[in-house]
Amino acid sequence: MYAAAFDYHRPSTIDEAIALLARHGDEAKVLAGGHSLIPAMKLRLARPSVVVDIARIASLSEIRDAGGRIAVGALATHQSVESSALLKSKCPLLAEVAATIGDVQVRNKGTIGGSLAHADPAADYPAAIVALDAEIEVAGPKGRRTIRAADFFVGLLETALAPDEIITEIRVPATPQSVAYEKTSQKASGFALTGVAVVVDGQAARIGITGVATKAYRATAAEQALGAGRTAETIAAAASHAADGVDPLNDIHASSAFRAHLAQVNTRRALERAFSRV
Repeated sequence: MYAAAFDYHRPSTIDEAIALLARHGDEAKVLAGGHSLIPAMKLRLARPSVVVDIARIASLSEIRDAGGRIAVGALATHQSVESSALLKSKCPLLAEVAATIGDVQVRNKGTIGGSLAHADPAADYPAAIVALDAEIEVAGPKGRRTIRAADFFVGLLETALAPDEIITEIRVPATPQSVAYEKTSQKASGFALTGVAVVVDGQAARIGITGVATKAYRATAAEQALGAGRTAETIAAAASHAADGVDPLNDIHASSAFRAHLAQVNTRRALERAFSRV
């Protein structure tokens, strides 16, 4: 099926893109890498009358040191995140997660900002974003604002991003090398049935989980149960709480019980691997 007719705009600056979104309101959709929007348009699940293609805004592709944090431009592709020497040395979790996304073609075209804005519950980045307690900078007609990762993901395919705002960059903290991402993939698509991102700093761990619920979440019950322990027994005991307080998804790919089980298994594996890198 072909997409319905639409007007196409390709702004060269962030301000131009924001002006177009402000002018056309809910009738407009932002196009970045296109891996989510274009299939939806072809299936007529999305029928925007205006498409604003931001792929040529060069400033949105940069990955740079931002004084204690690393700023990743919204248009940075998965491949550029995966191969970034800066991220590998200062925030290796993000590079590790990017390497697991889709296939080579997807990684060379898809963008981190597009993935976060789409907020697919099976996407990989959200687990890392919440585990890193990242900041997401967005721009709109009223100026720029920063949204904490904990507040960004609202629900199924829903974020705190307003319709006339675009993500400009994601700021992640510098971390130790003691990180890990463990994922069980849906074989055809590569999406996460369950993905667990872990950052170990000292004896404490931050755990982000995707694919289990309608949005990525911090597994705070598992973090608290871990305490200061790093033995196989304490890690396994903590991992048993990975799905506490959430309502796991139930669909053709996995039952809710299986997703909860995968959350526990992958949390244990990620914790073990992260602690082994301390």
